[in-house]
Amino acid sequence: MSSKQTADVIVLGGGLGGCMAALAVAKTGYNVVMTEETDWLGGQLTTQAVPPDEHRWIESFGCTATYREFRDRVRAYYQTNYPMKEQAAKDPILNPGNGWVSRLCHEPKVALRVIEDMLAPYLNSGRITVMYNVRAIGAETEGDYVKSVTVQDCASSETHTLTGTYYIDATECGDILPLAGVEHVMGAESKDETGEPHALDVADPYDMQGFTHVFALDYVPDGDFTIPKPEQYDFWRQHVPNNTKLPLFSWFSNDADNMDKLKEFCLFPDERGLMSLWTYRRIIDPALFEDGLYASDISLINWAQNDYNRGIIYGVSEEERQKHLEGARQLSLSLVYWLQTETPRPDGGKGYPGLRLRKDVMGTEDGLAKSPYIRESRRIKAVYTIAEKDVSKEIRAEAGICRYEDSVGVGSYHLDLHATTVSERSFYIPNYPYEIPLGSLLPIRVKNLIPGCKNIGTTQITNGCYRLHPTEWNIGESAGYLAAYAIKNGITPHDVRAQEGHLKSFQKLIEQQGVEIHWPDDMEM
Repeated sequence: MSSKQTADVIVLGGGLGGCMAALAVAKTGYNVVMTEETDWLGGQLTTQAVPPDEHRWIESFGCTATYREFRDRVRAYYQTNYPMKEQAAKDPILNPGNGWVSRLCHEPKVALRVIEDMLAPYLNSGRITVMYNVRAIGAETEGDYVKSVTVQDCASSETHTLTGTYYIDATECGDILPLAGVEHVMGAESKDETGEPHALDVADPYDMQGFTHVFALDYVPDGDFTIPKPEQYDFWRQHVPNNTKLPLFSWFSNDADNMDKLKEFCLFPDERGLMSLWTYRRIIDPALFEDGLYASDISLINWAQNDYNRGIIYGVSEEERQKHLEGARQLSLSLVYWLQTETPRPDGGKGYPGLRLRKDVMGTEDGLAKSPYIRESRRIKAVYTIAEKDVSKEIRAEAGICRYEDSVGVGSYHLDLHATTVSERSFYIPNYPYEIPLGSLLPIRVKNLIPGCKNIGTTQITNGCYRLHPTEWNIGESAGYLAAYAIKNGITPHDVRAQEGHLKSFQKLIEQQGVEIHWPDDMEM
């Protein structure tokens, strides 16, 4: 069976970028069809279960108004609906998990509820239609234009042909780019291609950052929730990555401040003063809630120990893709088993059998996230490609923040490259806060497809900072407004950038909608 659906804008992918693209289009009065491969919207925050990686100015500047609204709504959701201690219930900067990766560590289901609430007026009025559990399998093009995209139901194999004026690729891996013949890049570029000092000498499209299958744990000291020994446990228990020469399952990892050194961590906070990974991405701190509501902390496990870099899951055969998806799943389950049975304890014993996979937190049968956390996507060959020289503190030195006349957003994060699949290199390079140039959202040729998340015109290296939650949110939102502006004015997104009058008009539009496009001149760094 097959069907056809038409809308002003087709948004492929229901992650953060996709949701905000759909919201922006709907706010301007146009209709949207948005697709999602799972049964949850929200991507990184929900199906991938990654608390928001943010910068230090996030409470006052450096994100869109809707992203700030999201953060306010998450806090209000807890303070309105959960029985909390008095101080927590009144805390304007509540961090429900008191995790140290973010100022706002929270449960994936709360993020899901808040995102659905933000979309609700447009979902309920019919301006946004969401198709769940579908995946793009084809596209029809004519010259420099996409004419339609075909998606397939993951369960029934029924196909649907989606037709719109504009298409926004907000899929986690940039899936529409090869289907529609959009020029793009995979993996690592070379120094000759990008001029970046940290690029490879020879490009390798299969040298990509690892991905991670996150899971949720709580801890019941007297319990025994040991899972069956995973099929690949013996392999992962003995695995020694080339970039560290130490077993993957250990309490040592590269030091973010000096990647040539190793740093020792611990599981639970103890008297040794080591950094606790348990509190790193903790999403529930029982001390904030009424006594007895939560029997334990709940923590999301997204560590170096379960970063999977043995292979890639796009640009390869379906057999190869499934092999590595299962490999990442086996790695995460093996880490659970190691923590439960073999990890050394400070008292000289081994393992914490009271660690329990929280299936309910993830909404899955195995306790793993619905989708793996994808750090690196296919990336468009863009009108302007953001390179290391645009953001690196070392390279820019006294020049400071790189400002773009065509900026459509802002963000900040270190150039954070996790161990890659071939060279196994990783680094954490200090950066200046950055802006998002409109040119990075424009394919060099195709006129009516706009990237909506990690697939903009970055290099592998600059993707390391542009891939984070607030930036993906901003990219999607600006992409949505760009499509709507182009429709309203009967021009292409390329024309918006090329014609000064339209560029200024578009920037005024998004600023009125709460998109910050430049960092303040007097900010302290």
